Amino acid sequence: MHNTLRIATFNIHKGVTHFNARFALHHQRDMLRKLQSDIVFLQEVREEHAQHSQRFKAWPVFGQAEFLADSVWPDFAYGKNSVYPAGHHGNALLSKFPIISSTNQDISAHTSEQRGMLHCEIKVEHWDTSLHAVCVHLGLFAKWRKQQLLSVAEYIEQHVPATAPLIIAGDFNDWGVSSGRVFAERLNLHEVFEHHAGKHAKSFPSWLPMLRLDRIYIRGFRVKHVEVHSGPQFIKVSDHAILTATLNRI
Repeated sequence: MHNTLRIATFNIHKGVTHFNARFALHHQRDMLRKLQSDIVFLQEVREEHAQHSQRFKAWPVFGQAEFLADSVWPDFAYGKNSVYPAGHHGNALLSKFPIISSTNQDISAHTSEQRGMLHCEIKVEHWDTSLHAVCVHLGLFAKWRKQQLLSVAEYIEQHVPATAPLIIAGDFNDWGVSSGRVFAERLNLHEVFEHHAGKHAKSFPSWLPMLRLDRIYIRGFRVKHVEVHSGPQFIKVSDHAILTATLNRI
């Protein structure tokens, strides 16, 4: 039975570097391919932008999610969260296994900030039950994040069987850990870095990580290996590091 799963989570900063200085999507795709992850959780994926598509010559015709998935991840899903005159961006999930269904849920806590969660049900080869994968990008303020985590928890309790394998990953913007801990306890989750290394991963800024903003929560898995992919080279890639985990299904 194929019980080992390799996953990654990455905020791609809309495919551009700080202050929109450089188009980084091709570099990001190369880095993600080298990680050989089965499932990739992505945040700030920009599917459409009128100005950038004109400004950057190598801008993908069919959107960033499809460009990143390309020939490596046969299935992908995109959830539109933030819409503006020039285009829109949101969360995406790339999968080497078939995505049976995907649901994008608005979890915005304030009109000034559009946030969402993308829930995908995935059919993993030889598994007797579907994998539930949830990609999230939470708000900048603690009050909003607390409200959003409540929304995510309520959604999962209603739509994900308690016995099903579950992964929730993304940019939690969680400077502290208190709301995340309440969230994890409520849903019987473990955060992979906290569980394996004693602390959440430092992931921001990617070139010299100081803040622990990104998370990978699991249920129904053992943690085999975790890694933070960061360093000076990320100045040309994104302001967030890439987090990866190798998981064994229980």
